[in-house]
Amino acid sequence: MGLKEQITEDMKAAMRAKDMGKLGTIRLLTAAMKQKEVDERVELTDAHVLAIIDKMVKQRKDSISQFEAGGRQDLADVEKAELAVLSTYMPASLSDDEIKAEVQAAVAATGAAGPQDMGKVMGVLKPKLAGRADMTAVSALVKAALAS
Repeated sequence: MGLKEQITEDMKAAMRAKDMGKLGTIRLLTAAMKQKEVDERVELTDAHVLAIIDKMVKQRKDSISQFEAGGRQDLADVEKAELAVLSTYMPASLSDDEIKAEVQAAVAATGAAGPQDMGKVMGVLKPKLAGRADMTAVSALVKAALAS
């Protein structure tokens, strides 16, 4: 079963269980998926769905930090609940050592010699690590590897 079908089944289960918090979050996710399908006229693959979920996770994390900075813990709690539901669909995160190994392999595979080759290395890493690692941290690791 693909990720899209799994999300649909989870939405049905949440409806049956009358879990309104989970149901609302899954409906937001399905709306974002349908929007992408309509806008780009494509059938979504698991990679597309993961990209949508990753974007929504980043939005939730940013909102949580903003709400907590503004003293709105009630709104931050809502965002945290949505983040917990969205995180269940993300693949397991890679460890720091695994990420470093992937960076070293990508640098070797592309023959990158310096900072000017960062785009090549990131182009190889992004499809492999999307949803499994924080791409900002990966970018910093690539920059450090190419600087030395």
